[in-house]
Amino acid sequence: MTAIALTIAGSDSGGGAGIQADLKTFSALGVYGASVITAITAQNTKGVSAVEDISPKMVAAQIDAVFSDLDVAAAKVGMVSRSETIAAIADALQRFGRRAVVDPVMVATSGDRLLQPDALEALVKELLPLALVVTPNLAEAALLTGRSVAADEAEMARQAEAILKTGAHSVLVKGGHLKSGEATDLFFDGDGLIRLPAPRVETHNDHGTGCTLSAAIAAGLALGQPLTEAVRTAKTYLHGAIAASDELKVGRGRGPVHHFHRWWRA
Repeated sequence: MTAIALTIAGSDSGGGAGIQADLKTFSALGVYGASVITAITAQNTKGVSAVEDISPKMVAAQIDAVFSDLDVAAAKVGMVSRSETIAAIADALQRFGRRAVVDPVMVATSGDRLLQPDALEALVKELLPLALVVTPNLAEAALLTGRSVAADEAEMARQAEAILKTGAHSVLVKGGHLKSGEATDLFFDGDGLIRLPAPRVETHNDHGTGCTLSAAIAAGLALGQPLTEAVRTAKTYLHGAIAASDELKVGRGRGPVHHFHRWWRA
């Protein structure tokens, strides 16, 4: 049986994040990727210049088309900028009895805001309760909890616990922006806290890291890995993609991570 994963996210015309990063990640990890596009962005390594949302009706139609035919083993949700789109996705996931990896994409690596202010409440109330795992970075975790950006792992853990109370099955708070010698993420499922450290990589090419990590988790789940194992293997894959990112020469801004670092020659 072919392992199939679905990404529900926005399109990045520069190819480094969003749908494009997700499909590259699925392919790199041996999983067939299907896609539902929620928005089209005019984007490159220097930033986002325009965003055009796909109608909620069309988003729902894409999800229906995929789930009604393909044997999807895992799904992830990325950029959803409008409350109406969030409602359509939540309704579809409930109809098909699915939980998803939810990457609450609110701000692009360039600093451009991707989530409408009125959509935050819908994200918390409608989508997070359907999350198998939520994967916020420090800024996103702060927005989801209404707190200040965590400055240490203790506060990261408190915010993970607060997000879990929204109904999410588990939370992975990404600590890549924490000022420390390691890039440490914290995984919390209510039973225990797992610390996931990795050596910090100094590079300017970090576009699409969040999308890549959440897609890699979905890929692991599609391959039948338990959630904790999928999170660990995704972290390892992303670290390798970041470490090899300087092998790519893409654009004049913050370049992408190297999704195919295991196969392409330097």
